[in-house]
Amino acid sequence: MRFETLRRDFGGDIIEPGAAEYASASRSVLASGSPAYVLRPKSVGDVQAGVRFAADAGLVLSVRGGGHAFPGFGTNDDGVVIDLSRLANVEIIDKERHLVRIGGGATWGQVATALAPHGLAISSGDTKSVGVGGLTLSGGIGWKVRKYGLALDNVVAAEVVTSDGEVVRASAGENPELFWAIRGGGGNFGIVTAFEFAAHPTTDVFYGKIAFPAAEAATVLQGWADYLRTAPEELTSIVSFANPFAGGPEAPVEIQVAFDGDDPELAAQAIDPIRRLGTMIDDDVALKPYTDTLVDGATPPPGIQLVTRSAFADKESVPEVLRILAQVGASAGSPFIAVRSVGGAVSRVPGDATAYAHRQAELMFLTTVAGPHLVVEAARPALEAIWARLAPHVNGAYANFLATATEEDVAAIYPRQTYERLAAVKRQYDPANLFASNHNIRPQ
Repeated sequence: MRFETLRRDFGGDIIEPGAAEYASASRSVLASGSPAYVLRPKSVGDVQAGVRFAADAGLVLSVRGGGHAFPGFGTNDDGVVIDLSRLANVEIIDKERHLVRIGGGATWGQVATALAPHGLAISSGDTKSVGVGGLTLSGGIGWKVRKYGLALDNVVAAEVVTSDGEVVRASAGENPELFWAIRGGGGNFGIVTAFEFAAHPTTDVFYGKIAFPAAEAATVLQGWADYLRTAPEELTSIVSFANPFAGGPEAPVEIQVAFDGDDPELAAQAIDPIRRLGTMIDDDVALKPYTDTLVDGATPPPGIQLVTRSAFADKESVPEVLRILAQVGASAGSPFIAVRSVGGAVSRVPGDATAYAHRQAELMFLTTVAGPHLVVEAARPALEAIWARLAPHVNGAYANFLATATEEDVAAIYPRQTYERLAAVKRQYDPANLFASNHNIRPQ
C-alpha cells in the first residue's frame, strides 16, 4: 500500500516529523523514538489500513495502548506507530452477565471510572494510565487478583486485526488457539481493537498501607508470606522496601493491602494478622471506592532510565528468596524491591489453559533501579550479582515488569511447551513476524 492510498483509506490522524504534535506523539511513557509515521486510528477500518500500510512498506510496526512498556515497545525509529488511544470506548453489552466491551486503546483508569456507576469492576493493574491491551495480553496482577485472577482470566472474547489486515474474533468457540495465545502471549498475534471482559459486582474496598521499620524486614516478610497462604482470597497484598526515595536501606517496609469488601469486621479479621507482624509505624487503611486503588502513573523526567526485572517464587523457594531479598534491601545501593502475592484464583486455572504459564507461583517479585544512564550502568554489576544469588531459587519472569526483551527474557516468560504452541499460532496468524515489537515469538 502506498502512502497516498493510506491517506485515502485512513480516517484518523497521520502525524509525521515536523508536525506540532510529533514530539509528544513519537514517544511512549518510558522511551523516546523517531517513527516515520504515528497513526491514530478512529475505527477498526483505520487499524486495518495502518497494518496493511506497514506490511506493504516493509516498515517496523509498533502498537501503543497506554505506552507503559518498560522496553519501549510503543515507539520506534523510522517505522510506523499505531496509537490506539482513540479506540477507548467502554460499553456494558450484557447487564445480566456483566459483560463489558472495552476498546483496545482504553486505560484502566478509564475503565474503572466507566464501570463504577454500575457497581462493577475488573481486576486489572494498579495504575490508571496503564493500557488495557498491554497489561491484559501479558497478565494483569491487580488488586483483586487472588479472588478474580489475572486480568486475562476475565477475557471472554477479543476482536483482533491480524497481519494481513483482516479482522477476526477470538473466543472459546471461535479461533480458540488464537484466543489461548492472546491470553499471555502479548502482542505477537495481531492488534486487539476490542476486548470483552466478564466484570464482577463490586463494593467499596478497604485499601491502604501498613508500615514497619526497615530493621524488621526479614521477619515481617516471612510472616507476611506465611499468612497470605491461608488469608481470605478477598485480601490481596504487595510488600515494598528499600525505596531509594524514602531512605534506601532505612526506608520502611510498606505492606499495601486491598480487601475486596465493605464489611469492616471481615476486613479487620483479614488485615489484623498483617498489623501484628511487627512494630507498626503507619496504618492508613480505609474504606475507599475501588477506583481509588488505582494510582496515577508517573512519567520519568528526561534522561532517567528505569531498569526493572522480575521473577516468580514457588512455595518451597519462598523462604530463601525472601531471606536474600531482605539482606539485599538492608545493604547500601539496594534496588527498590516489591513482592506481590499471587496464588488464589490464579492458581486454580490449569497451567495450559492460557499462554500465561506461571500458575503455581506464590509470589512475583521485582527489582527496579532508576537514574541517569551513567548511574544505572554503575549499578548494573551489583544488580547482576543479586540476581545470580536469586537464580537457583526463582523461575520464569513476568513480562509486564521487564525492561528488556532478550531471548533469555522470552525463554523465562514462556516455558518450552508454551513457546512451541505459541510459535505454531504465530505461524498461522503472523508468518512474516510483522508484530515483532514485543517479547517476540518467532514464527520459525
